[in-house]
Amino acid sequence: MMSKLVTSLIRIGLLGVLFVFLFYPEHFHVKFDYPGAPQSDNWYIRLTKTFFWLLLIIEILRIFYYGVVKSKSKSILANVVTLVVPLLVTLLFLEIIFMFVPQSHEGVLSKASQIWWEKYWNPVNALGYHDKEVTKSSGKKEVLVIGDSFAAGHGLENVSERFSDQLEEKLGKSQYTIYNLGVSGADTRDEYKRLKEFPVKPDVIILQYFPNDIEKVGREKGLSLSGTAPYADLKGPLSSLVKRFYLPNFIYWQLPHASFSTFEKFVQTAYSDTTILNSHLRDLSNMIAYRDSTGAKMYAVFIPFLFQLDKSASYTKPVEDYLRSKGVTIVPINDGIAKIPEKERVVGKNDGHGSKTLNTLIADRLFDVMKKP
Repeated sequence: MMSKLVTSLIRIGLLGVLFVFLFYPEHFHVKFDYPGAPQSDNWYIRLTKTFFWLLLIIEILRIFYYGVVKSKSKSILANVVTLVVPLLVTLLFLEIIFMFVPQSHEGVLSKASQIWWEKYWNPVNALGYHDKEVTKSSGKKEVLVIGDSFAAGHGLENVSERFSDQLEEKLGKSQYTIYNLGVSGADTRDEYKRLKEFPVKPDVIILQYFPNDIEKVGREKGLSLSGTAPYADLKGPLSSLVKRFYLPNFIYWQLPHASFSTFEKFVQTAYSDTTILNSHLRDLSNMIAYRDSTGAKMYAVFIPFLFQLDKSASYTKPVEDYLRSKGVTIVPINDGIAKIPEKERVVGKNDGHGSKTLNTLIADRLFDVMKKP
Protein backbone atom coordinates (compact mmCIF):
# COMPACT_ATOMS: atom_id res chain seq x y z
CA MET A 1 0.00 0.00 0.00
CA MET A 2 2.87 2.34 0.79
CA SER A 3 4.24 2.00 -2.76
CA LYS A 4 0.84 2.89 -4.19
CA LEU A 5 0.67 5.98 -2.00
CA VAL A 6 4.15 7.01 -3.09
CA THR A 7 3.36 6.60 -6.79
CA SER A 8 0.19 8.65 -6.37
CA LEU A 9 2.12 11.40 -4.59
CA ILE A 10 4.69 11.40 -7.43
CA ARG A 11 1.92 11.70 -10.01
CA ILE A 12 0.34 14.55 -8.03
CA GLY A 13 3.73 16.26 -8.05
CA LEU A 14 3.85 15.95 -11.85
CA LEU A 15 0.27 17.24 -12.03
CA GLY A 16 1.46 20.19 -9.97
CA VAL A 17 3.87 21.13 -12.76
CA LEU A 18 1.05 20.79 -15.29
CA PHE A 19 -1.14 22.90 -13.00
CA VAL A 20 1.30 25.81 -13.12
CA PHE A 21 1.63 25.39 -16.90
CA LEU A 22 -2.15 25.46 -17.46
CA PHE A 23 -3.26 28.01 -14.89
CA TYR A 24 -0.17 30.22 -14.55
CA PRO A 25 1.48 29.92 -18.00
CA GLU A 26 3.27 33.24 -17.58
CA HIS A 27 5.57 31.52 -15.07
CA PHE A 28 6.89 29.44 -17.97
CA HIS A 29 6.83 32.42 -20.32
CA VAL A 30 4.17 30.54 -22.29
CA LYS A 31 1.48 32.38 -24.25
CA PHE A 32 -1.62 30.64 -25.59
CA ASP A 33 -2.59 32.32 -28.85
CA TYR A 34 -6.22 32.03 -29.97
CA PRO A 35 -9.21 34.40 -30.31
CA GLY A 36 -10.04 35.84 -26.88
CA ALA A 37 -6.71 34.97 -25.26
CA PRO A 38 -5.51 35.62 -22.64
CA GLN A 39 -8.77 36.85 -21.07
CA SER A 40 -10.75 33.71 -21.88
CA ASP A 41 -10.16 29.99 -22.35
CA ASN A 42 -11.33 28.49 -25.60
CA TRP A 43 -13.12 25.15 -25.71
CA TYR A 44 -9.91 23.14 -26.16
CA ILE A 45 -8.20 24.78 -23.19
CA ARG A 46 -11.25 24.10 -21.03
CA LEU A 47 -11.32 20.48 -22.18
CA THR A 48 -7.64 20.13 -21.27
CA LYS A 49 -8.33 21.59 -17.84
CA THR A 50 -11.21 19.15 -17.43
CA PHE A 51 -8.87 16.18 -18.00
CA PHE A 52 -6.40 17.72 -15.55
CA TRP A 53 -9.03 17.96 -12.80
CA LEU A 54 -10.25 14.42 -13.48
CA LEU A 55 -6.72 13.05 -13.19
CA LEU A 56 -6.25 14.96 -9.93
CA ILE A 57 -9.54 13.60 -8.57
CA ILE A 58 -8.46 10.04 -9.43
CA GLU A 59 -5.18 10.45 -7.55
CA ILE A 60 -6.90 12.03 -4.52
CA LEU A 61 -9.40 9.17 -4.35
CA ARG A 62 -6.59 6.63 -4.82
CA ILE A 63 -4.66 8.09 -1.88
CA PHE A 64 -7.86 8.14 0.19
CA TYR A 65 -8.62 4.54 -0.65
CA TYR A 66 -5.17 3.13 0.13
CA GLY A 67 -4.34 5.53 2.94
CA VAL A 68 -7.61 5.44 4.87
CA VAL A 69 -10.19 2.96 3.59
CA LYS A 70 -8.02 -0.10 2.91
CA SER A 71 -5.69 0.54 5.84
CA LYS A 72 -8.73 0.92 8.11
CA SER A 73 -7.01 3.75 9.89
CA LYS A 74 -8.96 5.33 12.76
CA SER A 75 -6.55 8.14 13.60
CA ILE A 76 -7.60 11.78 13.92
CA LEU A 77 -5.81 12.52 10.64
CA ALA A 78 -7.79 9.77 8.91
CA ASN A 79 -11.04 11.25 10.24
CA VAL A 80 -10.08 14.72 9.00
CA VAL A 81 -9.15 13.31 5.59
CA THR A 82 -12.50 11.47 5.45
CA LEU A 83 -14.28 14.80 5.90
CA VAL A 84 -12.05 16.85 3.60
CA VAL A 85 -11.77 14.52 0.59
CA PRO A 86 -15.50 14.38 -0.31
CA LEU A 87 -15.70 18.17 0.03
CA LEU A 88 -12.59 18.67 -2.13
CA VAL A 89 -13.79 16.24 -4.80
CA THR A 90 -17.21 17.93 -4.88
CA LEU A 91 -15.58 21.35 -5.36
CA LEU A 92 -13.40 20.01 -8.18
CA PHE A 93 -16.42 18.50 -9.92
CA LEU A 94 -18.24 21.82 -9.57
CA GLU A 95 -15.20 23.58 -11.08
CA ILE A 96 -15.46 21.24 -14.07
CA ILE A 97 -19.20 21.86 -14.44
CA PHE A 98 -18.84 25.64 -14.30
CA MET A 99 -16.19 25.56 -17.03
CA PHE A 100 -19.11 24.90 -19.38
CA VAL A 101 -21.88 27.09 -17.91
CA PRO A 102 -22.55 30.20 -20.04
CA GLN A 103 -24.04 33.33 -18.51
CA SER A 104 -24.38 36.71 -20.16
CA HIS A 105 -22.91 39.61 -18.22
CA GLU A 106 -22.63 43.39 -18.65
CA GLY A 107 -19.31 43.00 -20.42
CA VAL A 108 -17.14 40.01 -21.22
CA LEU A 109 -15.75 40.22 -17.69
CA SER A 110 -16.73 36.98 -16.02
CA LYS A 111 -15.57 33.57 -17.13
CA ALA A 112 -19.21 32.52 -17.59
CA SER A 113 -19.76 35.48 -19.92
CA GLN A 114 -16.68 34.47 -21.93
CA ILE A 115 -18.21 31.02 -22.39
CA TRP A 116 -21.47 32.70 -23.41
CA TRP A 117 -19.61 34.88 -25.90
CA GLU A 118 -17.86 31.92 -27.50
CA LYS A 119 -21.15 29.97 -27.75
CA TYR A 120 -23.56 32.66 -28.93
CA TRP A 121 -21.56 35.51 -30.49
CA ASN A 122 -22.06 34.45 -34.07
CA PRO A 123 -22.13 35.16 -36.92
CA VAL A 124 -19.12 37.47 -37.14
CA ASN A 125 -18.49 38.78 -40.63
CA ALA A 126 -15.21 39.50 -42.42
CA LEU A 127 -15.22 43.08 -41.11
CA GLY A 128 -15.49 41.87 -37.51
CA TYR A 129 -19.12 42.85 -36.96
CA HIS A 130 -21.65 40.58 -35.29
CA ASP A 131 -23.66 40.52 -38.50
CA LYS A 132 -24.09 38.99 -41.94
CA GLU A 133 -21.51 39.48 -44.67
CA VAL A 134 -21.61 42.68 -46.71
CA THR A 135 -22.90 42.09 -50.24
CA LYS A 136 -23.89 44.26 -53.18
CA SER A 137 -27.66 44.72 -53.26
CA SER A 138 -29.01 46.44 -56.34
CA GLY A 139 -32.27 48.29 -56.05
CA LYS A 140 -32.53 48.00 -52.25
CA LYS A 141 -32.39 50.78 -49.70
CA GLU A 142 -29.35 50.25 -47.52
CA VAL A 143 -29.57 51.02 -43.83
CA LEU A 144 -26.65 51.26 -41.40
CA VAL A 145 -27.35 50.79 -37.69
CA ILE A 146 -24.58 52.30 -35.60
CA GLY A 147 -24.22 52.01 -31.83
CA ASP A 148 -22.69 50.11 -28.95
CA SER A 149 -23.44 46.78 -27.28
CA PHE A 150 -27.18 47.48 -27.27
CA ALA A 151 -27.15 47.72 -31.04
CA ALA A 152 -24.80 44.74 -31.39
CA GLY A 153 -27.23 42.60 -29.38
CA HIS A 154 -25.16 41.79 -26.32
CA GLY A 155 -26.96 39.18 -24.22
CA LEU A 156 -29.26 37.99 -27.03
CA GLU A 157 -28.69 34.40 -28.05
CA ASN A 158 -29.78 34.95 -31.66
CA VAL A 159 -29.20 37.95 -33.93
CA SER A 160 -32.79 37.61 -35.16
CA GLU A 161 -33.86 39.06 -31.78
CA ARG A 162 -32.05 42.38 -32.32
CA PHE A 163 -34.03 45.43 -33.32
CA SER A 164 -32.00 45.81 -36.52
CA ASP A 165 -32.84 42.28 -37.69
CA GLN A 166 -36.48 42.57 -36.62
CA LEU A 167 -36.74 45.89 -38.45
CA GLU A 168 -35.31 44.37 -41.63
CA GLU A 169 -38.00 41.69 -41.50
CA LYS A 170 -40.72 44.29 -41.00
CA LEU A 171 -39.49 46.54 -43.82
CA GLY A 172 -39.04 43.58 -46.14
CA LYS A 173 -35.70 42.08 -47.17
CA SER A 174 -36.65 42.51 -50.81
CA GLN A 175 -36.65 46.28 -50.35
CA TYR A 176 -34.19 46.94 -47.52
CA THR A 177 -30.80 45.64 -46.43
CA ILE A 178 -29.81 46.53 -42.88
CA TYR A 179 -26.21 46.24 -41.68
CA ASN A 180 -25.46 46.33 -37.97
CA LEU A 181 -22.25 48.18 -37.05
CA GLY A 182 -22.79 47.90 -33.31
CA VAL A 183 -19.67 47.25 -31.23
CA SER A 184 -19.48 46.80 -27.46
CA GLY A 185 -17.88 49.81 -25.80
CA ALA A 186 -18.10 52.04 -28.88
CA ASP A 187 -18.49 55.79 -28.36
CA THR A 188 -19.44 58.53 -30.83
CA ARG A 189 -15.94 58.99 -32.23
CA ASP A 190 -15.54 55.29 -32.85
CA GLU A 191 -19.00 55.10 -34.42
CA TYR A 192 -18.22 57.95 -36.81
CA LYS A 193 -14.98 56.24 -37.84
CA ARG A 194 -16.85 52.99 -38.48
CA LEU A 195 -19.50 54.73 -40.56
CA LYS A 196 -16.90 56.49 -42.65
CA GLU A 197 -14.89 53.33 -43.31
CA PHE A 198 -17.84 51.01 -43.98
CA PRO A 199 -17.91 49.95 -47.66
CA VAL A 200 -21.64 50.67 -48.05
CA LYS A 201 -22.88 54.25 -48.42
CA PRO A 202 -26.23 54.36 -46.68
CA ASP A 203 -29.66 55.59 -47.66
CA VAL A 204 -30.61 55.55 -43.97
CA ILE A 205 -28.54 55.82 -40.77
CA ILE A 206 -29.96 54.69 -37.43
CA LEU A 207 -28.02 55.86 -34.38
CA GLN A 208 -28.53 53.92 -31.17
CA TYR A 209 -27.49 56.20 -28.31
CA PHE A 210 -26.86 55.26 -24.67
CA PRO A 211 -26.00 57.66 -21.80
CA ASN A 212 -22.46 56.28 -21.45
CA ASP A 213 -21.60 57.45 -24.99
CA ILE A 214 -20.11 60.55 -23.35
CA GLU A 215 -17.88 58.52 -21.00
CA LYS A 216 -14.61 58.61 -22.99
CA VAL A 217 -14.87 62.36 -23.56
CA GLY A 218 -15.52 62.84 -19.85
CA ARG A 219 -12.40 60.87 -18.95
CA GLU A 220 -10.34 62.87 -21.44
CA LYS A 221 -11.51 66.07 -19.79
CA GLY A 222 -10.39 64.88 -16.36
CA LEU A 223 -13.61 63.39 -15.00
CA SER A 224 -12.74 60.27 -13.03
CA LEU A 225 -14.77 57.12 -12.62
CA SER A 226 -13.31 55.25 -9.67
CA GLY A 227 -14.22 51.90 -8.18
CA THR A 228 -15.63 50.38 -11.37
CA ALA A 229 -12.62 48.39 -12.60
CA PRO A 230 -13.32 44.63 -12.61
CA TYR A 231 -11.93 42.76 -9.59
CA ALA A 232 -10.82 46.04 -8.00
CA ASP A 233 -12.28 44.88 -4.68
CA LEU A 234 -10.08 41.77 -4.55
CA LYS A 235 -6.58 41.60 -3.11
CA GLY A 236 -3.78 39.05 -2.93
CA PRO A 237 -4.37 35.30 -3.41
CA LEU A 238 -8.14 35.78 -3.45
CA SER A 239 -7.81 37.91 -6.58
CA SER A 240 -5.85 35.18 -8.37
CA LEU A 241 -8.33 32.50 -7.24
CA VAL A 242 -11.35 34.39 -8.56
CA LYS A 243 -9.74 35.48 -11.82
CA ARG A 244 -8.35 32.06 -12.80
CA PHE A 245 -10.93 29.51 -11.63
CA TYR A 246 -14.51 29.10 -12.80
CA LEU A 247 -16.45 28.20 -9.66
CA PRO A 248 -15.19 31.09 -7.48
CA ASN A 249 -15.45 33.40 -10.50
CA PHE A 250 -19.10 32.45 -11.03
CA ILE A 251 -19.90 33.01 -7.35
CA TYR A 252 -18.08 36.36 -7.37
CA TRP A 253 -20.13 37.71 -10.28
CA GLN A 254 -23.44 36.78 -8.62
CA LEU A 255 -22.66 39.32 -5.90
CA PRO A 256 -23.06 43.12 -6.19
CA HIS A 257 -19.87 45.12 -6.71
CA ALA A 258 -19.52 48.72 -7.91
CA SER A 259 -22.62 50.75 -7.13
CA PHE A 260 -24.62 52.04 -10.09
CA SER A 261 -24.88 55.39 -8.30
CA THR A 262 -21.13 55.88 -8.88
CA PHE A 263 -21.57 55.61 -12.64
CA GLU A 264 -24.80 57.65 -12.58
CA LYS A 265 -23.01 60.50 -10.82
CA PHE A 266 -20.28 60.39 -13.48
CA VAL A 267 -22.83 60.61 -16.31
CA GLN A 268 -24.83 63.38 -14.63
CA THR A 269 -21.67 65.46 -14.15
CA ALA A 270 -20.49 64.84 -17.73
CA TYR A 271 -23.71 66.06 -19.35
CA SER A 272 -23.93 69.11 -17.07
CA ASP A 273 -20.31 70.14 -17.73
CA THR A 274 -20.42 72.38 -20.81
CA THR A 275 -16.77 71.69 -21.71
CA ILE A 276 -17.41 67.94 -21.84
CA LEU A 277 -20.82 68.28 -23.48
CA ASN A 278 -19.62 70.66 -26.20
CA SER A 279 -16.72 68.35 -27.04
CA HIS A 280 -19.17 65.47 -27.29
CA LEU A 281 -21.49 67.47 -29.55
CA ARG A 282 -18.56 68.27 -31.82
CA ASP A 283 -17.99 64.54 -32.18
CA LEU A 284 -21.64 64.13 -33.11
CA SER A 285 -21.30 66.93 -35.66
CA ASN A 286 -18.85 64.74 -37.59
CA MET A 287 -21.53 62.08 -37.85
CA ILE A 288 -24.02 64.70 -39.04
CA ALA A 289 -21.50 65.87 -41.64
CA TYR A 290 -21.12 62.29 -42.87
CA ARG A 291 -24.90 61.98 -43.14
CA ASP A 292 -25.04 65.18 -45.17
CA SER A 293 -22.27 63.95 -47.49
CA THR A 294 -24.26 60.81 -48.30
CA GLY A 295 -27.69 62.42 -48.41
CA ALA A 296 -28.98 59.76 -46.02
CA LYS A 297 -32.00 60.06 -43.77
CA MET A 298 -31.01 59.76 -40.11
CA TYR A 299 -32.91 58.46 -37.10
CA ALA A 300 -31.80 58.27 -33.46
CA VAL A 301 -33.02 55.96 -30.71
CA PHE A 302 -32.05 56.94 -27.17
CA ILE A 303 -31.92 53.86 -24.96
CA PRO A 304 -32.10 55.06 -21.35
CA PHE A 305 -30.88 53.50 -18.14
CA LEU A 306 -33.61 50.88 -18.16
CA PHE A 307 -34.58 51.28 -14.51
CA GLN A 308 -34.28 55.09 -14.38
CA LEU A 309 -36.14 56.30 -17.45
CA ASP A 310 -36.88 59.89 -16.42
CA LYS A 311 -33.46 60.64 -14.96
CA SER A 312 -31.76 59.14 -17.97
CA ALA A 313 -33.83 61.23 -20.38
CA SER A 314 -32.99 64.42 -18.49
CA TYR A 315 -29.24 63.70 -18.74
CA THR A 316 -29.23 63.14 -22.50
CA LYS A 317 -31.79 65.83 -23.41
CA PRO A 318 -29.08 68.30 -24.63
CA VAL A 319 -27.86 65.68 -27.10
CA GLU A 320 -31.39 64.89 -28.21
CA ASP A 321 -32.11 68.59 -28.74
CA TYR A 322 -28.89 69.00 -30.71
CA LEU A 323 -29.63 66.10 -33.03
CA ARG A 324 -33.19 67.28 -33.55
CA SER A 325 -31.91 70.74 -34.49
CA LYS A 326 -29.75 69.06 -37.15
CA GLY A 327 -32.70 67.34 -38.78
CA VAL A 328 -32.29 63.95 -37.12
CA THR A 329 -35.60 62.20 -36.44
CA ILE A 330 -35.74 61.18 -32.78
CA VAL A 331 -37.67 57.96 -32.23
CA PRO A 332 -39.19 57.97 -28.70
CA ILE A 333 -39.31 54.69 -26.78
CA ASN A 334 -39.40 55.62 -23.06
CA ASP A 335 -43.20 55.53 -22.88
CA GLY A 336 -43.16 52.02 -24.29
CA ILE A 337 -40.37 50.86 -21.97
CA ALA A 338 -42.38 52.09 -18.97
CA LYS A 339 -45.10 49.58 -19.88
CA ILE A 340 -42.67 46.65 -19.88
CA PRO A 341 -42.15 45.03 -16.44
CA GLU A 342 -38.65 45.81 -15.20
CA LYS A 343 -37.43 42.20 -15.24
CA GLU A 344 -38.55 41.83 -18.86
CA ARG A 345 -36.58 44.87 -20.04
CA VAL A 346 -33.19 43.20 -19.68
CA VAL A 347 -31.69 39.91 -20.81
CA GLY A 348 -30.91 38.69 -17.28
CA LYS A 349 -30.27 39.53 -13.66
CA ASN A 350 -26.54 39.92 -14.32
CA ASP A 351 -26.87 41.67 -17.67
CA GLY A 352 -28.66 44.98 -18.10
CA HIS A 353 -28.68 44.93 -21.90
CA GLY A 354 -31.98 45.08 -23.74
CA SER A 355 -34.16 41.99 -23.92
CA LYS A 356 -35.88 40.68 -27.03
CA THR A 357 -39.04 42.44 -25.82
CA LEU A 358 -37.23 45.78 -25.68
CA ASN A 359 -35.67 45.20 -29.09
CA THR A 360 -39.12 44.44 -30.52
CA LEU A 361 -40.39 47.75 -29.14
CA ILE A 362 -37.52 49.62 -30.81
CA ALA A 363 -38.06 47.82 -34.11
CA ASP A 364 -41.79 48.61 -34.03
CA ARG A 365 -41.20 52.30 -33.30
CA LEU A 366 -38.58 52.62 -36.04
CA PHE A 367 -40.83 50.86 -38.52
CA ASP A 368 -43.75 53.17 -37.74
CA VAL A 369 -41.59 56.28 -38.21
CA MET A 370 -39.77 55.06 -41.32
CA LYS A 371 -42.98 54.07 -43.11
CA LYS A 372 -44.67 57.41 -42.51
CA PRO A 373 -45.29 59.25 -45.80
